[in-house]
Amino acid sequence: MSVTRRELCSLLPAMLLPAFFPAEGSAQQDSSMPSAMYPFDKLPVRTTNNAEIRAVLKGKLATGESVEVHESTLPPGLTPHPPHHHVHSEMWLIREGTVELTINGVSTRIGPGSVGLVHSNEEHGIKNVGDTPATYFVVAIGPGADS
Repeated sequence: MSVTRRELCSLLPAMLLPAFFPAEGSAQQDSSMPSAMYPFDKLPVRTTNNAEIRAVLKGKLATGESVEVHESTLPPGLTPHPPHHHVHSEMWLIREGTVELTINGVSTRIGPGSVGLVHSNEEHGIKNVGDTPATYFVVAIGPGADS
């Protein structure tokens, strides 16, 4: 049986369809985090590098990005670690206190309700510059955020 190029091309969409719309129960597994709730009183707490840290979530989004979220509480005058950089981007959502966020050597003081964002591979650090504990959420998105 001979098949013309036109006939072969007309079969192409039918052959590609399973790649874009896999059948239910197919071998392709969704490894993303499920939709879920994270009650504050159920979050595990650990103390490390001067900070109390509550792990919230860690894994892959349905769109493929790695994500990690935690809440940190930092005593006055302290930093959780020296300035550093990494491949993933990071965002800080300040809940309480006053922190100094330094990105590539430029420092800015921010307080409750403020948000800071650092791009991939930019050097950054955070310090509690207030007189009370500072509490903030860290949201890391991108390669390595979930490792």
